[in-house]
Amino acid sequence: MRRRRLPAPAVVAGAWLAGSVPFAHIAARRRGVDLRQQGRGTVSGSALYEVAGFGPLAAAGLCDVGKGAVGPLLAGRDRPVLAAVAATAGMAGHNWSPWLGGAGGRGVSVALGALTTQAWPGTVVLAVGLAAGRLSRQTGLGTLVAAVALVPVVARTHGRGAALAGAGLAGTMIAKRLAGNHPPAEPGWATYAHRLLFDHDPAPRPGRPAALREAA
Repeated sequence: MRRRRLPAPAVVAGAWLAGSVPFAHIAARRRGVDLRQQGRGTVSGSALYEVAGFGPLAAAGLCDVGKGAVGPLLAGRDRPVLAAVAATAGMAGHNWSPWLGGAGGRGVSVALGALTTQAWPGTVVLAVGLAAGRLSRQTGLGTLVAAVALVPVVARTHGRGAALAGAGLAGTMIAKRLAGNHPPAEPGWATYAHRLLFDHDPAPRPGRPAALREAA
């Protein structure tokens, strides 16, 4: 007897809804902190670590990895294109969470969860990029290099369906880097190039507001 499968719209909607749950924000709010108003304004694991320490970071990070896997698992291995779309929907829900008024993180942890179920070498690529970036104190640049490398790696190891998932995840991650959670204080190509490369706005010029907000 053939197992009944969820229809594609339900899979995508479920992935987006799971992705939209802002675990880092919830953990920070338990400490009385709104990450959108803290430091650079990023709703991310690194921002959570700064205000709450390793324990809440680990718990929220595991939840973010888990929610990234929801869409691909609902789609199943026999629907790789749907799994790729669902993975992208989950990251979009995380990056532009409706519970945070469109704010969110970059979705690296969400991508790790999605790729674990579809193309594990992609998880390795992102993890190495993240680790190298943290060690060099250039996390934004490290994750960008990993995102660029993601598609060719998973295409070679797991085929077109994985490549589509990698492209959706990397593209959504880069789009959020550029959009940020706040408009830039000094709009222009140089600011957006800096966001793309380093995941935050450049230091303000003399006479400009001193606040430096990360595009996360």
